[in-house]
Amino acid sequence: MAATSMIKIQYFRSQICTPVKHKLVVKGLGFTRLNQIVEREDTPSIRGMVKKIPHLVRIVE
Repeated sequence: MAATSMIKIQYFRSQICTPVKHKLVVKGLGFTRLNQIVEREDTPSIRGMVKKIPHLVRIVE
């Protein structure tokens, strides 16, 4: 099996008063709580989701 690179993403700002599309992106990334850190594969689709909501999430290295 080929080792895929992973990125850690932290959900650090609340989604209250954000557009519905932003809320769906947060849910699509798998976040359920504030300050939660999830690990996802480093793919262009995940990177694109993070770029849509940079004010809500950050990449933790």
